[in-house]
Formats: sequence, structure tokens, C-alpha cells
Amino acid sequence: MSIRRLALSLVASLAAVAVHAQDAHEMHDAHATHADGSPRDASSASASSVHPERRPQAGGERPADLSTPKREAHAHQAPDARSSDALAPSGHVAPSRPQHEMGSMTAAEMVDVMGMDDRAYFGLVAFDRFEYVDGSDAHALAWSGRASVGGDVDRFVLRSEGAHANGSFEHADAELLWSHALAPFWDSQVGVRRDFGEGPDRTWAAFGVQGLAPYWFEVGATAYLGEQGRTALRAEIEYELLLTQRLVLQPRLELNAYGKRDPLARSGAGFSDAEIGLRLRYEIRREFAPYIGVERHQRFGGSADYARADGHDVVDTQWVAGIRFWF
Repeated sequence: MSIRRLALSLVASLAAVAVHAQDAHEMHDAHATHADGSPRDASSASASSVHPERRPQAGGERPADLSTPKREAHAHQAPDARSSDALAPSGHVAPSRPQHEMGSMTAAEMVDVMGMDDRAYFGLVAFDRFEYVDGSDAHALAWSGRASVGGDVDRFVLRSEGAHANGSFEHADAELLWSHALAPFWDSQVGVRRDFGEGPDRTWAAFGVQGLAPYWFEVGATAYLGEQGRTALRAEIEYELLLTQRLVLQPRLELNAYGKRDPLARSGAGFSDAEIGLRLRYEIRREFAPYIGVERHQRFGGSADYARADGHDVVDTQWVAGIRFWF
């Protein structure tokens, strides 16, 4: 009887040892597998890779089976072999394909659907200055305006500036230019300029740039090439300081220079004249703004000599009042 009990005890002990060994072997296999499902090299696996909680505990009790939750977690992270949107090496999951794909469209259909057209043509007429000038020499009506038609990249520009006093044009010019966008906020301009008013009429080829410099300075510079080797340069710079949403203070500077003396046009070589002004406008609407201001006009060099000979002031301070508008 004692031999039978001893045999039964021995069989039970061997069975318990076999169960624990099987558990340890399963946990070893789970930890010896890469995240992508490929087994590790057997030489890199060791008994120490088994989780401590899976090792046999004292007293012969079998620990709780922890393999099932881990396998379920790995199942949630594994890519779906049935889908083409499998996990990329970086772990990014591609979005699902749209239920309704947008087919090819013509340019007109894209404009209608998206509400924009980069190739649209538009026109603009704007007068930056249309003003009455009260100076020491005379009272005059002065203007500086432009009209343009075209697109965002290429357009034609007609611009003019001058003054009219005592029933005639004192000095005036008109330019027809082709404007091409070089970079954001910058345009190149090529065309022709025609002078009229006092002195002989002159025709010039024009080459210039215009745009918005850093810190929101509006800059324009144009070089001119005329008959008989005449050259000229005009540079302008403006800045708009918003005192309120409607009240704007605008300083402005303009410089003119010529390559050679022109007695008929009463202009000397080098820097001919400069205008520096300050205007304060109130924008009733963005398209319409009355303003007042002051401007100082000064001649230099040979141009100053011509002014003295003609009985004009070399330096003239002028008060201005006018409107700025565009449509």
C-alpha cells in the first residue's frame, strides 16, 4: 500500500514539473519574437528573458496565465494583411481612400468649384494724389495716378504725374509700361515715357522696378534712356503709418536726376530736384480718402541755376489738400 502511494506521489510531482516547464517554454517563445513577428536568433535568447512573474513560484502554485493579454495587444498593433493601407516602417497609418473620388475637371470647372482663378484679368484706376497746391511761385492742380489692366503676373500700366497752373501744364509726363511679377511684392516694368508741358517734348525708353521693401516701405525706381544719349533716373519711396484704422500718415520722398544738362528742359546734370512731403488722410472708405499735407520742393545744381535765372525759388514750401481714390 505504501509503495502504491509513493508511486502516485511521484507521478503527480512529475506532472507538475512538466506543466511548469511547458509554461516556461511558452513564455520564452513569446519574448524571443520580434515586434514584426519574426523569431530572434536562438543564440540570443536565454532563460533570463522569461518574465519574473512567469517563473515557478514557491509552493508549487501555477501563476496566472499572462500570455493571452500580451498576444491580444500584439494583435491590435499588427498590420492588417488584408488591407493595402498597412503600417509604414515609420508607423504612420495611411488614410482610407475617399468614398467619392473627384474626377478630372476643366479650368472653368475648377474656378467654379474652388472660387478662385489665377488667370483672371482685372482693371484698376487709382489716383494716389489729386490735389490743390498752394506755393510761393503759383497755385496749381497736381496729380499722380495710374490705370492698369491684366492679371497677377503680367499687366499693362498707364501712369502719369504733373501739374497744371496758369492755364497750361508746368511739367507733366505719361508712361505706358508692361509690368511683370519678378517675386512676391516686386514687379519689373518696361515701356515708354513721354514728357509734355514746359520745354520740348521728350520721349524716353523706361526700365524700372517697383515693390514693397522690408518694413513695408513702398519703393519704385525707373531709369530712362532718351534721344541723343540723354539719361534720367526717378526714385520714389513712401510709407504709411496707421494712426487709427482710418487715419493714415504718409511721408513721401522723390528724387530726379539727369545724365547731362538740358537747357531747353531747364534741367542740369546730376541730381536735379527733390520733393519731400507729409500727408495726413482720413479714409472714409478704403476707396476714397481726403487729405491735407505739406511738401517741400528743392532744386540742385544746374537746375537751381536755371530756376534763379527764370525768377523762381530754389526752395519752395507748398501746402496741399486733395483726395486719394481708386476704383
